[in-house]
Formats: sequence, structure tokens, C-alpha cells
Amino acid sequence: MERIITINSNELPKSVITKDILTDKLQKAGFTVCDEIHPETELIISIGGDGSFLQTVHDFEFPEVPILGINTGHLGFFPDFSPSDIDHFIESYLVGDYIVQEIPVLQSTVCTKSNCNDVFSINEVVVKGYKSRTIHLSLGINDHHVQNFSGDGVIISTSTGSTAYNYAARGSIIDPSINVMQITPLAPINTNAYRSFTSSIICSKDSIVKIAPEYRFEDSILIVVDGVEYQFKQIVDISTFVSDLKVKLLRMSNYEFWSRVTEKFL
Repeated sequence: MERIITINSNELPKSVITKDILTDKLQKAGFTVCDEIHPETELIISIGGDGSFLQTVHDFEFPEVPILGINTGHLGFFPDFSPSDIDHFIESYLVGDYIVQEIPVLQSTVCTKSNCNDVFSINEVVVKGYKSRTIHLSLGINDHHVQNFSGDGVIISTSTGSTAYNYAARGSIIDPSINVMQITPLAPINTNAYRSFTSSIICSKDSIVKIAPEYRFEDSILIVVDGVEYQFKQIVDISTFVSDLKVKLLRMSNYEFWSRVTEKFL
């Protein structure tokens, strides 16, 4: 039976060279290689950095088949292999020497005065001010009002995304085996006039986080989903929760989260 592997790569010279080498070696190992996802695709390989991995997931609309990352970027937290590991990867894949990690996906329903739109993210959804304006938000969790927030914005991240923008904003690193959401403030204003939370809030996977803008400027809200910006007109509220979707990430059998954190961050 034909075994199909789909490769998605960015356009950097190192990535293009890696893709050519990988394609040749996979074909010699008996695989059919294509650029588009096929009904019989058994594995997707993303060549690039973390941004390329996220782009691959979005390009293929959160596929059910596992995704493997080969790192030709900088940090490389999602990609498990380097170009020099190609032979090792093929040998391990052929004998089933790997693990598949399931990554939860956030769903955010952005409702405007005219309609509602769903956006999905692996790392985070960010609600922030357009053109660097301070924004004022009403934050609620499970239909309970928590606080009126003022500042640059808030990040709502998955455990997987805790090491991304959330970490840069001084949020907590969370073991991805714990399925939770984290709300992290961006430059909160905490004065006599405005009281905003200044540290992360951790919510259970069953929580629904609701944000309603308190407008001072028309259409001053920007939604950033895994690094991609969206601007909706006249947003009424944004509800974010852990969806039923899962992304399968193929990793080496000796992968261990805290070892990766030490290697990449500490």
C-alpha cells in the first residue's frame, strides 16, 4: 500500500535544501512525498522554526494526522529534529520508535454587532489595543465577572503555549500534560483610577473566558491568533475555551518536556 508523507516548508535557503534532501531520502525509503495534504497522508512534516510549524497547522486546518517538525529556525520548541537527524528520524519512524503528543486547541468566538466568527489557536489568542492604544476590558470566567482590566491587553494561552508569548510576558511555564488555560496581562495599569490583575490567572480546561471591550476608541481592539493579526469591527465580546480539537505532534521517544525547557530557556 502506498505510504504518503506531506512536506510543508518555508522558503529560507536552508529549509529548501533540507526539503530536497528529506524528499530524496524518504523516496528511497519507499514513501511517496507531496506538498499538499492527501486523503492517504499518514504524516505531515514541517520544515522551519516554531512559526513555520504553527503556519503548517493552520494551512492544513488542524489535520488529524500527526505532524513532525524539522528545525531550521532559531528556538525550535515544536520541531524535534534538526536537518542532521534526518537519517535517524527515518529509521525511527520505520520501526515505530516515536511518541505522539496530543496538543489541545483553543477556540475563540469573536462576536461583533453583526455576526460571530470562530478562530482557533495552538499557543494563544491575544486581545490587545490597536495602534498601541490602552484598552479597557471586562474580564469574566464562567459567567462570573472577575475584573475590569486596563492596559495593553491580555494573553489567553494553552499549556503548550505557556512557553511562547506568555513566557515573554512573564507568565508561568506549565507542563503540557496539565490541560489548562492561562490568562496573562500585558502592561496592566494598577493605580487609584484603574485596578488590574498583575499576575497570571490559571483556569481549568472546562472554563470559558469572556472578554468584553469597554470602548474608548471605535474599533480599537486587535485579535492576534498564534501570531496572526485579525481586526474585527465593532466587537461585542470574545469567548475562549478549550475545544474538542487536538493536534498530534510526533516526537522522539526520549522526549521530555522539562529537559527541553532547560535546553531552550534556562
